[in-house]
Amino acid sequence: MQNNELALLDQKCQNIPKNSKALIIPRIESHLSQMLGWEAPLNYFYIEKKFQFKNYHQVVSFVNAVTWLAHKEDHHPKTCFEYNYCIITLTTHSIKGISQNDIIMAAKIDNLLT
Repeated sequence: MQNNELALLDQKCQNIPKNSKALIIPRIESHLSQMLGWEAPLNYFYIEKKFQFKNYHQVVSFVNAVTWLAHKEDHHPKTCFEYNYCIITLTTHSIKGISQNDIIMAAKIDNLLT
């Protein structure tokens, strides 16, 4: 884990004030370059990562841990899973893009597996 990710683990998701703007692309790219496996589409509306597991039990355990974290941070990802993988998608709907909360959650979700 890099220094940037360690600093993100110390942060907490915040309420997004009205009229807030999404993070700018260079800032998103800077974060993503330090976060293994997270990607953004060309429109930078969300970030996403696919997590591989050995079996369904491991996937469901991971999804439950992400659910607990989402409740704690009050920032809820889209979670899709099948037998041996889970895809996590993070976006902030109120700003129609990626916020610092999405970056914080990505780092904390990655940390669940360390």
